[in-house]
Amino acid sequence: MVSRGKGAGGGPIYQLKVTLEDFRPTIWRQIQVPGIVDLWMLHEVLQVTMGWANYHLWQFTIDGGEYGEPSPADWYPVEDAGEVRLSQVARGEGVGFSYTYDFGDNWEHEILVEKVFQADPEVRYPVCIAGERACPPEDCGGVWGYADLIEIIQDPEHEEHQEMAEWVGDDFNPEAFDLEGVNETLEYFRPPATGRRRRRRRR
Repeated sequence: MVSRGKGAGGGPIYQLKVTLEDFRPTIWRQIQVPGIVDLWMLHEVLQVTMGWANYHLWQFTIDGGEYGEPSPADWYPVEDAGEVRLSQVARGEGVGFSYTYDFGDNWEHEILVEKVFQADPEVRYPVCIAGERACPPEDCGGVWGYADLIEIIQDPEHEEHQEMAEWVGDDFNPEAFDLEGVNETLEYFRPPATGRRRRRRRR
C-alpha cells in the first residue's frame, strides 16, 4: 500500500523505465513507485502514466511467471497480481519484465528497473518524473494501426482523413505528453496508510 506523508514509509523505491515496444519514435515513461506495491496497483499506475483507459485485459510476465486477474474462463491461469508485490518478483536494478495490455491490439510494454533507492521524505509516491509522446488511442489496431492512423490524420488529402480526424478528436497530438496532468491523476494512488483502494475490475 502506498502511504501519504514521508514517501512510502522509508521503504525502497523502484525507478522504472516503461517503453511501448515496436513503435518509433519511442513512447516512454519514467516512474518511481514503492517496492511494496502489488502488481495490481502497478497495473493501475501504468494505465494512468501511459494514458490507457483500463478497458481491456492485461498481464505481467516476469521471469517466466504470469500475473493478472484470474478468471475461471482462462485457458492458462495466471497468478493473482493483487497478491504479489513488485519487490518480490523484481528484486533489484537491471531486472526487466513485460506488461501486455489489450490482447487484441496487443500493446507490449518493456519495463526496466533502472534503480532502487530509499524514499525521499519530501516526495509522495508513486510519481512520474519524465516521458515522451502521447499514448495511442484505444482500439486503434495496435502499433501498425496507430502508425497508419498518424499518417492519415497528418495528410489532409487522404481519403480517410476526415473520418479518422473526427474519431481521434481535434485535440489529439501524437507528440504531446502532459506530465503535470499525469501526476495530478496519480494523487488517487497516494492514500492514507489506513486506507485501501478498491480494485477496478476489468470490463
